[in-house]
Amino acid sequence: MIVDVLPKAEILDPQGQAVARAMGRLGVAGVADVRQGKHFELEVDDTVGDAELENIAATLLANPVIEEWVVRRVS
Repeated sequence: MIVDVLPKAEILDPQGQAVARAMGRLGVAGVADVRQGKHFELEVDDTVGDAELENIAATLLANPVIEEWVVRRVS
């Protein structure tokens, strides 16, 4: 299972802004915005349901007040 967590769009992302500024200083063009987040890889078996995976993300991996997340099952 993969969980990607990012700051919500309305939340200031100073780390992402720093990366975007550094790209400009390095001559990288065409990047409009950078958002920096967290990436989690969890090994779960088939008995763990989608609702439980969402609950894990919402309560342990992300702060739902300021972050959004995407849960993906991968094989």
